[in-house]
Amino acid sequence: MPSTETVRRQHALGGAAGVALLAFALVYRFYPDLLHLRPGVPAQERVGVTGSAAAPMGFERRPSESAPQASERDAGPPISLAPAAVIAQRHAAAAAGATPETASTPEITQLLARARKAYQGDRLVGPGEDSALALYAAVLKLDPDNRQAKAGLVELRARLMAEGEQALAAGDVDAAGDVLAALKQVPEADADAALLDQRIKAQQQVRPLLVQAAELLKQGKATAPAGGSALDLYRKALAADPRNAVAQQGLEQIQRGVLDQALAAVAQDDFAGADAALAQAATILPGSQALQDTRGRVEGIRRQRAESVLAQARSALDAGNPALAQQLARQALDISPDVPGVDEFNERLRNARLYASYRPGQVFADRFLDTAGQGPAMVVVPTGSFLMGSPDGEPGHRASEGPQHQVDVANGFALGRTEVTVAQFRDFVRATGYVTTAERLGGSSVYDESSGTMRESRRATWQDDYAGERARDNDPVVHVSWDDAQAYVQWLSQRTGKHYRLPSEAEFEYALRAGSVTRYWWGDGAPRRPVENVTGAGDRSPAHRLWSNAFPDYRDGYWGPAPVMSFAANPFGLYDMDGNVSEWVEDCWHDNYTRAPRDGSAWVNPGCERRVVRGGSWGSDPDQVRSAFRLSASAETRSGRVGFRVARDL
Repeated sequence: MPSTETVRRQHALGGAAGVALLAFALVYRFYPDLLHLRPGVPAQERVGVTGSAAAPMGFERRPSESAPQASERDAGPPISLAPAAVIAQRHAAAAAGATPETASTPEITQLLARARKAYQGDRLVGPGEDSALALYAAVLKLDPDNRQAKAGLVELRARLMAEGEQALAAGDVDAAGDVLAALKQVPEADADAALLDQRIKAQQQVRPLLVQAAELLKQGKATAPAGGSALDLYRKALAADPRNAVAQQGLEQIQRGVLDQALAAVAQDDFAGADAALAQAATILPGSQALQDTRGRVEGIRRQRAESVLAQARSALDAGNPALAQQLARQALDISPDVPGVDEFNERLRNARLYASYRPGQVFADRFLDTAGQGPAMVVVPTGSFLMGSPDGEPGHRASEGPQHQVDVANGFALGRTEVTVAQFRDFVRATGYVTTAERLGGSSVYDESSGTMRESRRATWQDDYAGERARDNDPVVHVSWDDAQAYVQWLSQRTGKHYRLPSEAEFEYALRAGSVTRYWWGDGAPRRPVENVTGAGDRSPAHRLWSNAFPDYRDGYWGPAPVMSFAANPFGLYDMDGNVSEWVEDCWHDNYTRAPRDGSAWVNPGCERRVVRGGSWGSDPDQVRSAFRLSASAETRSGRVGFRVARDL
């Protein structure tokens, strides 16, 4: 705590109060070891008076019999004090209010000048006529309403009160008592004297607590044992004297020690220990600036560490180890729950588990392993659930479409963006020399313009279109059987190293509906714009035939299959799912969905001869274009209305 020498220097620096306060605060903040406390100077000199024999303030300067011992003066951390002049100016400015007027007589002017000089010379109170108090009293005797004299007394009272507060802050109860005696001589100072007296008594009560607390700090008993620590004693002191600076700074010192423990713990990745230390520090001085600063530093270190661990998780995910990636991500969240980038990582992890690191809706194509080229463009289908089949009341409903049941497509898969084209199937035939069912068994079913019906043609093969003429490269391949489709996906699997297959019936309907629950993926009625190549009342054949059963007020401009991607994609990004050509799927035919799988897998029985065809075609009437419509066909069936698309496991 400051010595009388320090206090006397503070009085001398009253004229430069602001600079001194700022300098002292900076020195205390950054160089606390430079502040030394020197006991032994008489307590009276701390009241702002000088001299030896006559006591200008009116009390004797005999040595105090109860002067603080060394242990009392050192009872706590060092205290930073504002100069008394600064404190006095603050009190006086609040109390004086108005600007004083000019003295009316030369005598009063002279008395006021002497009073000001006495005040500036620290001769505040005393029995003689040269103290500031006596001179102001003389002015008021001549002029009871003199505002300068009244303001001077207010300033004097404020100065004494400030010196009393300084003495108490420094723990010098004796000096505070001397100030109290002087304050009682000042007119209208009863309230201030009573307040100072109350604080002196409170400090006399807490002085032993502060001495004991300082000793406990030296022994390392800052926060323990409970009930007998320095923390407990400082709290008791503040309960008795809420303005006690020594006790307040004792708490600050203890909190700083606990905050240092938090920083040491987080530096060693002991985040639980750091949290515990911060929680303990918050109970000492809640909301302190030191607590907020340290909490911010700890959180910054935690977040930096969490970001580092999350980066390791990303590397594990890139290396194809989602289990390790998830474990590291959990560690990162344990370190810092709001680590930046965790949402993006979780999406990547989910995609890695469900979609082999692709994302729903993404289009990709697998390159061939042993030669130039690549497989068909694939679209990643999002996982989800849907009601498969049609309800009994749906127009066009058939018994084979029930019972309607929920299917959970929980495993990610990709589906061909379009039907397999003639050019893509040609690559397969050239690479393998494969002979299709139509070539082996003699032909397929083609459209006959003269009759307007489908007829058998012994010459039609996969190279031909719906009418038996040479097909374009980007037409969907037709005249292929279920066996031909199986041969193609097996070759594609070998060429890419990925597992290609036909989609299951459930997967096909799920992808066709694309989240819809209506009769068609675009709604319940005829489309209002060209969305699929289906039968429209406005369509005409080359011979100007028209459909007997078609969507009213609809025209797509094609009679027969259109080149793939000629129309809009459905909400999943898939083209021609409900038109152009119907498509083979993996499943065996069953008359209804009783006991059908509910996980999206294919329903297959060993040795089954009939398979399922899904989706409408260029020649399907509106009921056959419904999302729930299904057909049974022999695995060797060939037609100018049936093709296929591929699926791939992710």
